[in-house]
Amino acid sequence: MAKIKMNRMEDGEKEFLKLFKSLTYAQSSWQVWEDLMTVMACSISNAVDRRAEHFEKREKEYERAIKDLGGVDIPAQMFAIIVRELDDNPDQDFLGKLYMSLELGSHWHGQFFTPYHVCELMAKMQIGEECRGVIEQKGYISICDPCIGAGAMMIAAAEAFRQIRVNYQNCVVFAGQDLDPVVAKMAYIQLSLLGCPGYVTIGNSLTNPQTGHVLFPQETGGQDLWLTPMFFSQVWEMLRTKELFLGLMGGTGTTVKTVEKEHYTFFFDFKEQEEETDGRERITA
Repeated sequence: MAKIKMNRMEDGEKEFLKLFKSLTYAQSSWQVWEDLMTVMACSISNAVDRRAEHFEKREKEYERAIKDLGGVDIPAQMFAIIVRELDDNPDQDFLGKLYMSLELGSHWHGQFFTPYHVCELMAKMQIGEECRGVIEQKGYISICDPCIGAGAMMIAAAEAFRQIRVNYQNCVVFAGQDLDPVVAKMAYIQLSLLGCPGYVTIGNSLTNPQTGHVLFPQETGGQDLWLTPMFFSQVWEMLRTKELFLGLMGGTGTTVKTVEKEHYTFFFDFKEQEEETDGRERITA
């Protein structure tokens, strides 16, 4: 069983870990955590994403995981704690802290998540008043983290946008990717609960990166695309409609067949370059 570090923990974390420990008598800590993230992520996704191939698959994943967890009651209580903690303090990587406290990352995969205060500094260095110009011109701005982990950098970005009085729910696309399905679901859960419009792709960002226009992400073989609830909102439906219209009219927009190249500008300062990957455009930092 994983060691649980209880020192300097807030009440919400202690309450969550107490419930978590009650589920680890029959299964390993890792398996319980994986099942919990699957149950929560699938619950959020299937409430809004009705694409048949995803809905049916995730419904089966949910049923399998909730059975292994012994029922709905305890997972529901744990989900409620996450909702409450992020509502009380949205400027934190709540699941990432718990993941590292349980030593699931360092023990099982050699992972170490960037401390949230470092993420805050990076976000403030990258996100400033100049973002307003991009938003005024395009109607939105996009940010990307190709190794999203539990989503700490995206959460810090949302905080940075709030500080400059930009409503990220209406004008920022959060696009993340990670090879690890468990941590990618952690990011998806937290971004969804914080109302961040966008998506998290499970897949190798080096050999199989997310492609396509930022408003019309393409899911290719070997990827699993999770769209956040806010990405289905009327605001973003209107932005996608506008983009399609501009594409059809020969403007600066795009169509599903003619994809405009999109440049992400978050956390990286690489030179702009265009790469061909199997005849598809590649999203670059």
